Amino acid sequence: MPGQPLTLDPLTVAAEWHADGRGVAIATVIETWSSAPRPAGSHLVIDSAGNFHGSVSGGCVEEALIPEALEVIASGIGRTVEFGVTDDAARKAGLFCGGRIRLYIEKLG
Repeated sequence: MPGQPLTLDPLTVAAEWHADGRGVAIATVIETWSSAPRPAGSHLVIDSAGNFHGSVSGGCVEEALIPEALEVIASGIGRTVEFGVTDDAARKAGLFCGGRIRLYIEKLG
């Protein structure tokens, strides 16, 4: 949520949102390869209005997870998603190397 410090634990925020009656999904990094800005176990929580808190990629994947999370909230069925950048594409963007992350998105409650 805008203005909310990132130091709040995403799982605490998820519990508060759920207690407020919001639909909530939790995205968890379950695996990384090569260069990945956030380690396995990192969380992003998303509510049914598209608000989110936490980080799974340092900012480049979070927005792409919102529609995935909204589908999980609506269906109640968890899913695994993967995002990545090849080494070649990373070098073209001025980065040292590429990487991939795999996440599991699940509905809270």
